[in-house]
Amino acid sequence: MNPPQSRDPNRVIVFDTTLRDGEQSPGASMNLGEKLEVARTLEALGVDVIEAGFPVASPDDFAAVKTIAEQSQRAIICGLARSLKGDIERAAEAVKPAGSRGRVHIFLATSAIHRQFKLNKVKEEIVKQARESVAYARTLCDDIEFSPEDASRTEPDFLAEVVQAVIDAGARTVNIPDTVGYAYPEDYANLISYLRKNVRGIDDVVISVHCHNDLGLAVANSLAAVRAGARQVECTINGIGERAGNCSLEEVVMAMRVRKDQFPGITTGIVSQHLYGASRLLQSITGLPLQRNKAIVGDNAFAHESGIHQHGMMKNPETYEIMTPKSVGVPDTNMVLGKHSGRAALGKRLEQLGLAVEDADLNKVFDAFKILADKKKEMYDGDLIALVEEVVRGTTASVWRLDYLHTASASGESAGSGAMATATVRLVKDGKSKTDAATGDGPVHAVVAAINRICGVDGLVEDYRLRAVTKGGDAQGEVSIRASVRGVTIGGKGLSTDIVHASALAYLDALNRASLQVERLDYRTAAS
Repeated sequence: MNPPQSRDPNRVIVFDTTLRDGEQSPGASMNLGEKLEVARTLEALGVDVIEAGFPVASPDDFAAVKTIAEQSQRAIICGLARSLKGDIERAAEAVKPAGSRGRVHIFLATSAIHRQFKLNKVKEEIVKQARESVAYARTLCDDIEFSPEDASRTEPDFLAEVVQAVIDAGARTVNIPDTVGYAYPEDYANLISYLRKNVRGIDDVVISVHCHNDLGLAVANSLAAVRAGARQVECTINGIGERAGNCSLEEVVMAMRVRKDQFPGITTGIVSQHLYGASRLLQSITGLPLQRNKAIVGDNAFAHESGIHQHGMMKNPETYEIMTPKSVGVPDTNMVLGKHSGRAALGKRLEQLGLAVEDADLNKVFDAFKILADKKKEMYDGDLIALVEEVVRGTTASVWRLDYLHTASASGESAGSGAMATATVRLVKDGKSKTDAATGDGPVHAVVAAINRICGVDGLVEDYRLRAVTKGGDAQGEVSIRASVRGVTIGGKGLSTDIVHASALAYLDALNRASLQVERLDYRTAAS
């Protein structure tokens, strides 16, 4: 049994699995540079544990976990492993550069349906394998977490037996995952309480919860578990993840913070003012659009159109807002920078927005800032976030780069909506440019056709959304699309003061992401 750990009993550990479970969300695949950027942002956000990947899955995943462990400054860096020696060894090796902040997270299914149809093992075999895997992992890494997969559908008495075995073997954290999002808050809380009453030594370890959102209850279940004594919550930025997603980090953290009457004394280490910046960064990197009414970080989270609401807000914002926009980092569009602002002022404002930008990237963002500032009368926080998304992402994800774009109608005038149009596009790849032209029902259709011709693909835009991300007649437009390219359905985003230009950037973004994802899948298949 582990000796009692010295910890604040009211401190909830925030375990972020955006880079592991979140990346498993269809279309959310990230390359190494993007993962490093997210990891830096998570540390700035105050996340306690970063589950950086599944090291045995591929050489790419191993390299990502190892590199994140090397660059990390404060957070615990965790690698996932099945309860197999090879997996455990690979995970321990990947997190080793983090030193005492390295963690190996082992999982093994325990529910009856998984035992029968997936593992073909009886209960005794499960207990033995769980115990032995944790004991072996402790010889390689001091910090071990164990998850009985599909715990919420496992018989409570058998679940307690497994949890007892892994605690006795040396696990420091025991996770009780609601793997398929089946749990109901009251039942889930009762399960946590049952384990606390029936497992010897469980008060000496951290009880963790990992909830999925298949019934829309991931946050509710996580909160119920915290009230029942769980002290680690596993979650993701924007709630991305397998199927319907994971528990949303921003929602669960702010629920505990705003409803202190329900969570007396409970604290986390999250710097909530960085939530919005982290959300926007992840949207940019994955290309996955966020619904406008998403709690905490959605575009409408602090928007008021009703006259009654507006009147109340003018009298006292608390009439219709239970938290302030600034408390979660939603930009104040009245806080502006202009073309005369310097690099230091820009860097400071980005830091205030929760965007972890390294010096090399800051120089690129500043150059782009100066160019855009010359075109606009005022620069808003939204412009700054857009620049970081576009410039930083472009350094890590781009394969083809847009170098030139011109569209015209059949008569030679600028192409309008619905007009037969011609688009001439020049793209650059590996320092070499390629130009082609195509026609379409409108300028965007023609641009997509021209890009397809240059890249040798037969892509199709399946969903198209346009919104203004900043104010004024010279506002930047953000185009978000879903496209089918090379057999992959994936998202893309583009930002520009010109809608057609933004559309071209969005489609090219999706094409590049699809190509990178296909290459990664091909590599993994060959490696296996």
